[in-house]
Amino acid sequence: MIKSLARTLRRLAGDHRGVTAVEFALIAPFMILLYLGSVEISLALSIDRKITSISSALADLVAQDDVITDDEIGDILNAGTVIVAPFDPTPLEIRITSVMMDSDGSVEVQWSDATGMAPYSEGSSISIPGGVLEPNRSVIMVEVDYQYDTMFGELGVSQFDISEIFYLRPRRSIVVSRG
Repeated sequence: MIKSLARTLRRLAGDHRGVTAVEFALIAPFMILLYLGSVEISLALSIDRKITSISSALADLVAQDDVITDDEIGDILNAGTVIVAPFDPTPLEIRITSVMMDSDGSVEVQWSDATGMAPYSEGSSISIPGGVLEPNRSVIMVEVDYQYDTMFGELGVSQFDISEIFYLRPRRSIVVSRG
């Protein structure tokens, strides 16, 4: 009986037919996770580029005008949802603000409109990075926020915020007025 057990163990030790299947079973989950992670990173980078495109395009549309109407600003805000396609426009938040610096260096909001977030109130003080504004000049500031939901919620990486702030000087006048 011991001889037959030893013979069987020797025969099994020399059999390598299942090694590949065992190696595949050990490596496959890691490789699938790596593949899905790379797809998720690619999608996140794509939406990040779209958010940057939205902020620059909307600032450019506003800066090309000298007087902007409510209908025009509504169309410009709606353009953001078109640019974000094919991604879900629901978590998209956009705020367009005209900011002016007085001769004494104080910065205040001339007008502000938003979708998905609250606009700034007219005349309120706002902080702008140094070098963006000069006295008696204005700038169009576009803020875009997007909350991206990942497919890895169970792993603790369920969502992250993508945001962009873009500044552009008016092209035709010192300030873009509301009409």
